[in-house]
Parts: sequence; C-alpha cells; structure tokens
Amino acid sequence: MRFTPFGSAELKRQLVFSRDASPVADSVASAFAEVPGLISKTWLSDQDGNTYGGVYTWENRQAMEAFGETEFFQGVAGNPNFVNFSSKSFGVLEGPSKVTGI
Repeated sequence: MRFTPFGSAELKRQLVFSRDASPVADSVASAFAEVPGLISKTWLSDQDGNTYGGVYTWENRQAMEAFGETEFFQGVAGNPNFVNFSSKSFGVLEGPSKVTGI
C-alpha cells in the first residue's frame, strides 16, 4: 500500500471557482489505470484543507517500487503545482484485511 498526500497550488486556484477537484482527477485517472501492477487507487480529497492524495493497492511490493522509479511518478512528485508532496509505503496485514474484504 502507498499513501500519497499533497497540497495543490493549481487545484487551489481552480477550486476558488469550482470547489470540485473531480475534473482534474478525471483527466489523469486513465493514466493511473494503465500503471502495471496497480490494483486500485482510491482518490482522496479534503477541499477545506487543500489536501489531495490517494491510497494505492498493488499486486506486490515489486510493482509498487517499480512505479516509484517511473517518469510518471517522478513527474507527479516533482509537479510544481503540488506542494508538500509525500509518499509513504505500508505493508498489509493479510489476516484482518481478508476479513474486511481485501
């Protein structure tokens, strides 16, 4: 699992008018759908706090680590419109996760 929160100067400018980050997320969602080994990305939004991010579920640790080395990830991480970008990886507790549906 990987959790990636960030603030967004660009989204903040856009949200002054729309208060909805969905169009921005919608425009890049298909690129994430093509990432090898990515099972799912849950898109997160805290509009009041200007914080956005995602929880990523991967087929395995190797796929997650490989994504971190891609130009796509580096482009997102280095995007000047995103502030306070961070990414943290987590292991999964298999037993309770199976009970709750993962």
